[in-house]
Amino acid sequence: MDPAKPSLSGPAPAPVLEPPATDFTVAVFDAKPYDRLHLPACTGADVQLRFLGFRLTADTAAAAEGARAVCVFVNDVVDRACIQQLVARGITLVALRCTGFNNIDLDSAQELGLTVTHVPAYSPYAVAEHAVALLLSLNRKIHRAYNRVREMNFSLQGLVGSDLHRKTVGIVGTGKIGKIVAHILHGFGMVVVAYDPYPDAAWAAREGITYLDPITLASMSDVISLHVPLTPDTHHIIRRETIERMKPGVILVNVSRGALIDTSALIEALKSGRLGGVALDVYEEEEGVFFEDLSSHVLQDDLLARLLTFPNVLITAHQAFLTHEALGDIAHVTGANLRALAAGQPFVQGSVLT
Repeated sequence: MDPAKPSLSGPAPAPVLEPPATDFTVAVFDAKPYDRLHLPACTGADVQLRFLGFRLTADTAAAAEGARAVCVFVNDVVDRACIQQLVARGITLVALRCTGFNNIDLDSAQELGLTVTHVPAYSPYAVAEHAVALLLSLNRKIHRAYNRVREMNFSLQGLVGSDLHRKTVGIVGTGKIGKIVAHILHGFGMVVVAYDPYPDAAWAAREGITYLDPITLASMSDVISLHVPLTPDTHHIIRRETIERMKPGVILVNVSRGALIDTSALIEALKSGRLGGVALDVYEEEEGVFFEDLSSHVLQDDLLARLLTFPNVLITAHQAFLTHEALGDIAHVTGANLRALAAGQPFVQGSVLT
């Protein structure tokens, strides 16, 4: 047939085009089973998730090869060396699936043109309720009683606690989580005092809460609960000098970041009997320990091993956020930011750090 003449049968049908396979891949580091469950439901078909069971560091950044973004968690180490590796591989976004960002070198990320997002808020009730659960369990020695009963030991020896009613709790940091903890413990009949460099006077007036300077708060509180981010200013805010100003027998609760507390000073205070008890969901050297099953290994961290020997210390492995509601919130914001990058759309309002 003369190619210049039209076909007698009419124009050839247009070829059927298959939808192009997405080339938008995200490397999800330090992935847990709940990430594999929640994240895919929030990212959609246009985002391919490459789940990796190890943490992101400069040494493991090569695993992000071919991805457009990485998704990281609290113990990934995104320092300058790691960021340089990511940028060299064409990564344009680090999406934190958490609120805290002390493990990210934001200055280097901004300098090198790498966008960093986080989850500015998720169910604050998850963390607040866990803080209260730790306090109740430690004070009434529920964790010890549970283990005893399972061994058919029904003795009550050594299980005496104290009423929280009319005791004083000092809330350090009155953001969303700190306010909820204050509200819950106020409902127990506790006297609530607080410290925050940016006090919310209207909230305090409504709740019947008094703001104090940190020294006065430490000296009069029967319980101190920490709810501040980790920054250079808050690093080791609980140290030997601050513990010496605390009321003898105080219970200390930390569900924020481990490095708020100087662990060596904490152990000294526990050995001396200065502290009545310590409840922790975080630990300053938790990387490589928390979130891992080390039950068949010898624990190499001597400070953590020493902490675990005290009968008045209760530790959980950074699980305060672990509720269905919080996991859903985290996946929703993280997934929305990944979809936004894929589509060239704006990120979730308030989530951009660089």
